[in-house]
Formats: sequence, C-alpha cells, structure tokens
Amino acid sequence: MYGRNELIARYIKLRTGKTRTRKQVSSHIQVLARKRVREYQTSIKVSSHLQVLVKRESREIQSKLKVHMLTDVSKDKALQTVANLSSAQIVSASVMKPQTQFPPPVRFWPGPMPGQPGHSQDIKPFAQPPYTTLPAPVPTPISYEPLPPPRPAAIAAPVWQDRTIASAKLRLLEYSAFMEIQRDRETYKHLFVLIGPSNPGYSDPVLESIDVRQIYDKFSEKKGGLKELYEKGPHNAFFLVKFWADLSSDIEEGAGVFYGVSSQYSGTENITISVSTKVCSFGKQVVEKVETEYAHMEGGKYVFRINRSPMCEYMINFIHKLKHLPEKYMMNSVLENFTILQVVSNRETQETLLCIAFVFEVSTSEHGAQYHVYRLVND
Repeated sequence: MYGRNELIARYIKLRTGKTRTRKQVSSHIQVLARKRVREYQTSIKVSSHLQVLVKRESREIQSKLKVHMLTDVSKDKALQTVANLSSAQIVSASVMKPQTQFPPPVRFWPGPMPGQPGHSQDIKPFAQPPYTTLPAPVPTPISYEPLPPPRPAAIAAPVWQDRTIASAKLRLLEYSAFMEIQRDRETYKHLFVLIGPSNPGYSDPVLESIDVRQIYDKFSEKKGGLKELYEKGPHNAFFLVKFWADLSSDIEEGAGVFYGVSSQYSGTENITISVSTKVCSFGKQVVEKVETEYAHMEGGKYVFRINRSPMCEYMINFIHKLKHLPEKYMMNSVLENFTILQVVSNRETQETLLCIAFVFEVSTSEHGAQYHVYRLVND
C-alpha cells in the first residue's frame, strides 16, 4: 500500500521523469496550503473593509435625507403660517418679526404736496393703523420729449443678387454663343453655350464661392487683367462661369454660316455700358472686342441688349479646329488653357459693373450645353 505522498511522488516521476521523496511532497503541500490560507484571509479583510465603507456611505445618505426632510417640514410650516395670515397681518411687520426700533423719521418729499400734511406732519413708515386710507399723492408733471421717428425697416437685398450673376447695379439676364444658317427659308441654329433667363426664389441656395487667386494664372496679368480689376472692386461684381460647351452640331460648315454672341443685362441706372470681351490662351490675351450699348426702359427697369454680335475670326477658326479633334479628351486638353474674360463697365465713370470669367469643357450630356456659376472671393 502506498500513502498519499508516495502516490503523488510516483505520479510526478511518471509525468515529468523527476524524482521527489514523500517528505518533499509533504513539505510542498504544506507550503501551498499556507499560501491558500493567506489568500483567503486577505479576501476576508477586503470584504470586511468594503462592508465598513458601505455602512459609512449608508449613514451619510440617511443623514442627508433627514436634513432634506427637516428642511421640507420647515418650509411646509412656513407656508402654512403665511396661508393662515390675513392681508392686514401680512402687511403688519409685528406679526412676522419682533418689533424693532425704527430710525428717525425720514422726509419723503422736500416740501408739502397737494392734499398732504405740511412739514410738521411728515409721513412715517408703518405709523398709521391698518387700513388707514390716505389720499393718493399728486405726482409732479413730467414733460416728455417727443420720440424720434421710427427707423425704416431694413430693405432686403433682391432675391437674385446672391443667386445669379448680378452686382448691386447690373444683372446678366441671358448669354449665348451660337451658329446658324438659313436654308430653304428656314433657319437652323445650334447653341455652343447658353445662360438662359432664371427666376430664383429666396428658398434657392446662394452661389458657391471660389478663391479668385486660383484662376489668376489663366488670365492676362497686364493692365486691365483679372487681378487688377478684382483689387479695384467692387468684389460683389466678380463671377466664374464653368461652361460645358456643345460641339455636336449637325450644321455643315461653310458659306452662309453665321457665328454670333447675344447677351442681355438689366440695371438700376440710365447709363451707357461698355462691354469688353478678352480671349486668353495659356494666360495671355490674344484678342479683345469692345462694344457699347445704351439703356432702354422696359417694365420699370433699364435693359441693355447686345443681339447677334458677330463672333471674331479668331474664335471661328478656334471652334473649327476644336471640332475636328478626334477625341473629347483632346478637346478638353486644349480648352484647359483657353479662357474668356468679359468686363461690363460704366462708359463714363469706368466703374466695373460685372466681371465674368469663363472656363470651358466639352459637354457629354444629351441635353446639350450646361453651365455652373460661382462667386469669386478672396478668402
């Protein structure tokens, strides 16, 4: 028969190959037992400490509850006492607090008032018995200065001013570049680009903004260039238009084809405008066209129309060459360095009324020419 320790020693020998005597096994078991006892005692101490903390916290909570209950009881008693008082008792100071010695009588008015006692009978606070009726004092007449006239309500900006191509003095109504031909008494017209009439509402979003410095290099930096014009202002007159031009025309090129540009503006003043159109390639100005237009009163506003203005020879040749490129990505590569700057100004004062920067891509939409307008800012 083997004892417990001898069986454990044989098991260790079989499992690990190490030899242990039964005394070694017994000693190790005792060490483990003492260690287990210490761990158990430690856990008991921790548990006891937690119980002490819980009891302490419970006593504090109960103390706070008693304080709140006493406070609420005091408030209820005070409210009940006030509820049982009559209006005369509430006015009388002797009911609510012990009688205190008042300071010497204070004169409320420097002189006798109509209907009131003279200097020798000044009124003293709480001196009269309850419910004593006194004649109402007659106040000294007060002279009021007349109020200034009310300021007029702020006039809201026109709905189109932040939602279309428009400054404070001039608005672009329509813009188009086209080619047309007459055959058999019929006119065939193709629009390369088009900005049609619009009627925005206050619920429509305002124009997005683009930093004007991002496009300075696409326009001439000489005198009268975009940078100089923007620095001179006004800043609310500057816009960027991205055109997706429609070059898929079925009209055969040749004799009898007319290339033109039409534009229409409305303004607030009866003035003469000067319209400068500058074509730029790789940031250099290559051609400029300047036109003059007079105002016409229509529907209570001044309208300026430049109708069927002939396109310059440079633009016609550029369109011919662009249309003959085999792929649209080639056309877009050329248009990336092609821009137009249109400046509308007051011919007399040279004030800038509108400045529109045009950039281009080729339209891939079945709906033809498309565009998007941005406001130019300097953030």
